[in-house]
Amino acid sequence: MSLLLSLHPGVAEREPIAADRLVDGAPIAETRIDYERDGKVFVGEWSCGVGAWRVSYDEWEFCEVLDGACELTPNDGPARRFTIGDSFVIEPGFKGVWRVLEPMRKRFVIRLD
Repeated sequence: MSLLLSLHPGVAEREPIAADRLVDGAPIAETRIDYERDGKVFVGEWSCGVGAWRVSYDEWEFCEVLDGACELTPNDGPARRFTIGDSFVIEPGFKGVWRVLEPMRKRFVIRLD
């Protein structure tokens, strides 16, 4: 039998993007985990100011943009822009640059393998 669990807002944590990953600006990210299971699945909300940084994904992430706009540029391909209402999946192995073009907020689901 499956049980549907409701999400309960967690405590938001604010931190700057790590200096060794920073490409442009001085963005501050805020992350709130609303659901966690077995240290492998996380659901929450993330927001960040304008800026850009290098990313390297080992996990799966589903994102839905709630506010603002971002651009993801893989190391081996063209940039893709996402705005309010867009949803996308980032697969393990993605490497590139995450650029926040307008202060943004997203819902996310992360699954670690």
